[in-house]
Amino acid sequence: MDLAHYTQRLAQLVAIPSVSSTSSQYDQSNEGVIDLLASWTHALGFRVEKLPVPNHPGKFNLVATLGTGSGGLILSGHSDTVPCNPEKWQQDPWQLTQRDNALFGLGATDMKGFFPLALAAAQRFKIEQYQAPLILLATADEESSMSGAMALRDQSYPISRAAVIGEPTGLTPIRAHKGVMMESIRIIGQSGHSSNPELGVNAMDIATTLLNYLKRLKRSLRARYQDNRFAISYPTMNFGCIHGGDSPNRICGEVNLHFDVRTLPDLTQDQLRNEIAEYCAKLASKTGAIIHLRPLINSVPSFDAGISELVALCEQLTENTAETVAFGTEAPYLQAMGMDTVVMGPGSIDVAHQPNEYIELSQLEPAYALISKLIHHYCIAPL
Repeated sequence: MDLAHYTQRLAQLVAIPSVSSTSSQYDQSNEGVIDLLASWTHALGFRVEKLPVPNHPGKFNLVATLGTGSGGLILSGHSDTVPCNPEKWQQDPWQLTQRDNALFGLGATDMKGFFPLALAAAQRFKIEQYQAPLILLATADEESSMSGAMALRDQSYPISRAAVIGEPTGLTPIRAHKGVMMESIRIIGQSGHSSNPELGVNAMDIATTLLNYLKRLKRSLRARYQDNRFAISYPTMNFGCIHGGDSPNRICGEVNLHFDVRTLPDLTQDQLRNEIAEYCAKLASKTGAIIHLRPLINSVPSFDAGISELVALCEQLTENTAETVAFGTEAPYLQAMGMDTVVMGPGSIDVAHQPNEYIELSQLEPAYALISKLIHHYCIAPL
């Protein structure tokens, strides 16, 4: 692989801000990244489709197809990044910097660095060699709402025999991951003078009762659900932030609680949310408070590849046993479209979502060779 060409392409991608966030203060369009990838793939002979994400202005998916027919392979990545704190970086986050045998920049490993590798591997073969299509897929909003992948799932497009999502896994195949729920509970009581508790409805007292219930539920989930494939073999619940009240001499009128749950594949998210909602309704009726439960994000389903030809092939090619992870990806959405799906790419998740994100140079050549073998297996000489 031509390292200079790879670095040049990655530098161009990193230079285009494409932050995705649930906060409108930070959220940005990904159109610049999509347009750049579209220009590169078009020049290489791909048929290019730029698809607006419904109800998300400024957000786009890219479907670029090389070859014709059925079957084939999807190489998928997300075009967005998380927000960052530039003042905490040792260099400009949007200017790719090479040092210490690594390339530093926002999205270098998560996951703009995957796209130049996929394109380099695609170029390894002549267009006329393709017996089944290779599809480069770039999605929107993976880091926030998953709106890009959800739109593709709803459209059932595109479809291939297999899909590789190039998230940073150190080139270890990921066969399963937990689901992610992020929830908000808003408790609205009635403020009043603290000298007489009967004058109001103390939202903080109700929050204490609710937290005790959630802690009991947390213990119950651990007892009821176990999957020893995961390093943390049970569902987790984390109380991330709580805000409420404004003065010690006022009855607390409102409390807001945010928490997340990492669910195992056999735990139904809707069932869990309904269980919590039922308790909130009973507590509201008992106390006279108003209690709202709502999701902060679209819940990410868990993913389980099951018995998979693709996972077995990736284990063989990498000589790494497939593993599981606790973070969420777009894999369940592609799998829901009927494709054999795996999560596997260069870089480490341990350096993502933090200052001075980087991808190690030592990961690039093995990733290029691996992607090339997958393209050959599914597109050049499909069985």
